[in-house]
Amino acid sequence: MLNSGYMGKILRVNLTNQTIVEEDVPEELARSFMGGAGFGVKYLFDEVPAGTDALGPENKIIFSTGPLCGTPAPCASRMAVVSKSPLTGAVGMSLTGGYFPAELKFAGYDAMIIEGKAEKPVYLWLNDGKAVLRPAGKLWGTTAFDCQQLIKNELSDQNVRIACVGPAGELLSKIAAIINENHAAGRKGLGAVMGSKNLKAIAVRGHQTVPVASEDESKKARAQMLKAMNESPVLYSAFANMGTPMVVEATWGLGILPSKNWSETGTWDPVEGLGVEANAAKHIGSEHCYKCPVSCSQLKLVRTGPYAGTLSVPEYETIYSFGSQTGVDNLDSIIAADRLCDELGLDTISTGVAIGFAMELYEKGILTKNDTDGMELNFGNHKAMVNLISKIAYRQGLGAVLTDGVKAASAKIGRGTEKMAIHVKGLELPGYDVRGAKAHGLNYATSYTGGDHNRGYAFQEIFGIPIPAMVDRFAVEGKGKLTKWNQDVRTATCDCPPMCAFLLDMAVPAMATQNAADMINGVTGFNLTAEDVERIGERVNNLARVFNIREGFTRNDDILPERILTEPLKEGGSKGQYITREELNQMLDEYYIDRGWSKEGVPTRQKLQDLGLNNAIVELQKMGLL
Repeated sequence: MLNSGYMGKILRVNLTNQTIVEEDVPEELARSFMGGAGFGVKYLFDEVPAGTDALGPENKIIFSTGPLCGTPAPCASRMAVVSKSPLTGAVGMSLTGGYFPAELKFAGYDAMIIEGKAEKPVYLWLNDGKAVLRPAGKLWGTTAFDCQQLIKNELSDQNVRIACVGPAGELLSKIAAIINENHAAGRKGLGAVMGSKNLKAIAVRGHQTVPVASEDESKKARAQMLKAMNESPVLYSAFANMGTPMVVEATWGLGILPSKNWSETGTWDPVEGLGVEANAAKHIGSEHCYKCPVSCSQLKLVRTGPYAGTLSVPEYETIYSFGSQTGVDNLDSIIAADRLCDELGLDTISTGVAIGFAMELYEKGILTKNDTDGMELNFGNHKAMVNLISKIAYRQGLGAVLTDGVKAASAKIGRGTEKMAIHVKGLELPGYDVRGAKAHGLNYATSYTGGDHNRGYAFQEIFGIPIPAMVDRFAVEGKGKLTKWNQDVRTATCDCPPMCAFLLDMAVPAMATQNAADMINGVTGFNLTAEDVERIGERVNNLARVFNIREGFTRNDDILPERILTEPLKEGGSKGQYITREELNQMLDEYYIDRGWSKEGVPTRQKLQDLGLNNAIVELQKMGLL
């Protein structure tokens, strides 16, 4: 029986029949999948059959912490939210931080499985091992921040932690996010899954203590990790003071900061308006997650102009999506856009990419003022950009076309617009133009969630970190092996414990798996090796792959947008670079071989046996693929 690192309980909530039950966390589950994304992917695979409607009551949404969450481990108040994505139809997994994840552990639970659909809007209230569903009719229609405050007032406790959806989730936008305070489980449309279940919010409060197996071993591992953090050349000197916006200069310098719907990467320079100095001028403070000494979330305030009084925490990805992607170099409008997305419950990456897509169509005459409610939707028009956000959330006008993502929008509009739709498997791409970073591109193509930088971030190419080896970012050879390593290590050390991914990139890349093993062993009493940790990441990625295959995904879906495959970059630090179809196929072949998959990207019987994934073997046998 688990008695350290885990609370030992999973809460299962059936909204259809209003039943709430507790289940024990199986020790084998904890040892094989650790927690976080591991738990989420395992329950999703076991309990959500092929062909399930992502917005139907049969889909489930799993909120899962991990063994380090709620302990003295730094930077580990993280939680995975997993469901079948309504945006992609694949595994939808998003991570979020803040205080909610730790509070869930303090309330007595390692994870929650939400299933069914409530007849009327409700919210779930967890309080020190007691769980009830409460009516949320009066909360329906509120913005995320108002919803949080109203629940705190109703419960007479301002320290309650709340995850909720805004109007976008209620109206089933497939790019809707789940918001907890200033944090978001933003990607893959998971907010729409909550909305489809009439679940407005989850509120948690707890006072329990997470048991630790060995205080001495836990302190020793923590000290080693803090030492690595202190010795990092960038973590405290730069990242703690500037946060992710510091990456703007770096990506621009490499020639991979995507601009104007990826049509002008390297040619249009937005650094003066969006870079470090511009961000510093708006800075008024920082926020941190539970037990995080870094405090990387940088608060920005607009003091003058049409967006005066707006306060937000725009990360690099938001500066990309509402800045360089849309041709906007007005930081005030990006702060406003970020705040509005949080209030309405929209993913900032997908929303900004969708608006940039629409702007290119407008400039090319495919969309006219008749389609945009009279807005001049040219690149750089920040007022139109901000106005369009509300229309996307409320499914109004052009917003109704864009609110389900660029893949669905291009299918509706037609006229060759699929060539300008920047996505993989339906998930809009983040802020790295992978024509100049080819392992990063292979990760976009193969990540089980779609075009997602967080599943296998190629820090070797982006930051020049020579771990496990120095790489040429323009080269093709060796990128399959590197991508597998990046995906498995990131899954095992960031997504499953879970821990903040920034540490892997900036503080502990050389000792990532050993650091995770030491931290987890100290807390749980397990005896994991660094190899065991990496193997957990491999297990999760293989099981997620089989889930997607069961949903109909094939090698043909491990593809990149037409623009990346056919249009060389015109200027900048990656001038002349693109990923040809031949190069992508070469990288895919190497990646599949290194993963132990068939040439078509199907995990082999031997690989699944080695990983102990016998249920996956059964599923592939049913499909005639083994």
